[in-house]
Amino acid sequence: MKVLVVDDDRVLGDVVAFTLRREGFEIILAYDGQNALERWAEHQPDLIILDVNIPKIDGFKVCEHIRESDKTPIILLTVRGEEEDIVHGLDLGADDYIVKPFSPRQLVARANAVLRRAGQTPSLQIIQMDDLSFDAHHRKVTFSEGDSVSLTPLENRLLEYLMLNAGHVLTTDDIIDHVWGPGGGDRDMLRQLVRRLRGKIEPDPTQPSYINTIPGLGYGFGFQRDVN
Repeated sequence: MKVLVVDDDRVLGDVVAFTLRREGFEIILAYDGQNALERWAEHQPDLIILDVNIPKIDGFKVCEHIRESDKTPIILLTVRGEEEDIVHGLDLGADDYIVKPFSPRQLVARANAVLRRAGQTPSLQIIQMDDLSFDAHHRKVTFSEGDSVSLTPLENRLLEYLMLNAGHVLTTDDIIDHVWGPGGGDRDMLRQLVRRLRGKIEPDPTQPSYINTIPGLGYGFGFQRDVN
């Protein structure tokens, strides 16, 4: 499976390429927007990881150009974390948006998630955090002592979204849109889903250590905070 990695930071581009090659992906590199469009047309990659701040043609315009004729999954990779930039990128047709700095493991997991949503078969990825090992493909969480629990599709989708964004606050509305789709869920349904998921993975669901509520905002995975 071919991935086009576009970043004018050659060191970071090489790190991303090395990480993905270890997972079995074939890598095509480009370092500016014009070269990215040329390589996209030539190689027809299965996934594009695209930095926004690149010379000649910026990543937003590259994304817009590709979306005029192609549905190749695109992950925007950038230092911009402002909400308007994220919304703009997604409105142009990007499938995901990762703000630097990021972990290579997170990038691989999110690449696999995007490919799954596109109906493609990515390399299988297990997300390991603290005492949890999460296998999204088989909808299973395994604990360090060897016990495991199965998840429903909704629980699986929620946990994957939270773990891929570990350390970041996800708003209630964003989570609802991701898990159920626009107009497909509400806050009460999300609270019930969080409660059920906590009951399966938390050592003490009344004092959650993995899935934390961020009052007035939403939820986050792995915050070192005493919130309920």
